[in-house]
Amino acid sequence: MVKVIGRQPLGRQSVYDIGVERDHNFMLANGVVAANCFNKSHSTAYGYVTYQTAYLKANYPVEYMAALLTANSGDQDKAQKYIATCFAMGIQVQPPDVNRSGVDFTPTGEAILFGLGGVRNVGLGAIESLLASREAEGSFKSLPDLCDRVDSRAVNRRALEALIHCGALDQLDPNQNRNQLIHDLELILDWAQARSRDRASGQGNLFDMLGSTSAPVNAFESAPKANPVPDFAQQERLRLEKEIIGFYISDHPLKPLQASARMLAPINLSDLQDYAEGSSVSAIVMLTSLKPVTTKKGDRMAILTIEDLTGNTECVVFPKSYERVSEKLIVDARLMVWGKIDRRDDQAQFIVEDVEPIEAVRMVMVELEPKVASDIEQQHRLRTVLLQHRGEDDRGKVPVVAIVSAQDKRHFVRFGPQFRVYDHQAAVNALLKAGFQARISSLTAAV
Repeated sequence: MVKVIGRQPLGRQSVYDIGVERDHNFMLANGVVAANCFNKSHSTAYGYVTYQTAYLKANYPVEYMAALLTANSGDQDKAQKYIATCFAMGIQVQPPDVNRSGVDFTPTGEAILFGLGGVRNVGLGAIESLLASREAEGSFKSLPDLCDRVDSRAVNRRALEALIHCGALDQLDPNQNRNQLIHDLELILDWAQARSRDRASGQGNLFDMLGSTSAPVNAFESAPKANPVPDFAQQERLRLEKEIIGFYISDHPLKPLQASARMLAPINLSDLQDYAEGSSVSAIVMLTSLKPVTTKKGDRMAILTIEDLTGNTECVVFPKSYERVSEKLIVDARLMVWGKIDRRDDQAQFIVEDVEPIEAVRMVMVELEPKVASDIEQQHRLRTVLLQHRGEDDRGKVPVVAIVSAQDKRHFVRFGPQFRVYDHQAAVNALLKAGFQARISSLTAAV
């Protein structure tokens, strides 16, 4: 009996098993023997591995995700996606720590500690030097202590700057900020190299020669320091961190928006491939790069790279949209973007049609008592008002959210996209006139 045993990717023909006893000769419907087919042992092996990984993820989620991050630490896109998965699973990924981190990502109770091997500009030689010193002499107490103990040829200035910017030295002195450490670094490196030369020549220093147990503390307290400086601004701090690690780890500019953003139902960029051709979507993103393009007709458009907490993607802004939103496209800006999905060669692409800075995103909030919310007549009145304010060609993009208060609890109910309004102020005025309690809320103040 001939039966279909599987479907090949788009563009391939179905494969049939002709059912010869003890052998599995695969052929296509036209009688030609198929190539690159899985036999039963191959399929069984894949199934077994799938079962093993599913079991580990379900029963040892922290260890499983730590191993997954270690195996993909060289692939920025995958690592960022898996870190987002950790966050969704309730697993915290902690920033690297020069006193706790190893080479790889390490499970620590209910969290995962970022591995030093994932920090750019810190080579394996530098990591081995740090780990050897830590094992032989204990934890590092300060930046001077670290610089004095490690080989400056292995852990050079570039590596130390990377460790500072990624937060690996944050726990050495909680009172000292990253910008201060960067300013201190040059002075401390000169100081540490001078001490190293003294030791090499047999001179040492007074505390070393006396062998005093208080020598290290006193010596390191006397290490030179730059004049006090404030820390980097939060945005700059995160930008430098991302340059070294490849993505945000200690924080993310979009994290504060997560709770309120759920009411806008934005998509995750990592799920872009799941949407069908022509789907209308929105996303809360950061604009990481912008490439202006001039068409053959002389029209201006742009190719953007955007990212959210789950990943990043390229998207296109065609001339008509670009003319309208170009002034809002600023690198490192937090944006709400609206658009459609275009599929080419089975790949999904985000076509941006409209953009709004997060600070300018507004929502219409309607306060409803339970008896009003359940009244069909009141529902019809509310529906009528909202549909009258969709704008021409249903261009409304301002979401409407109902807040139903019952038993000391507030329930947020987002209306469907067909009820989005074009002019939020006009919609609120109309709702108030109709007897509903309505107001305008910014995204950041929504909850």
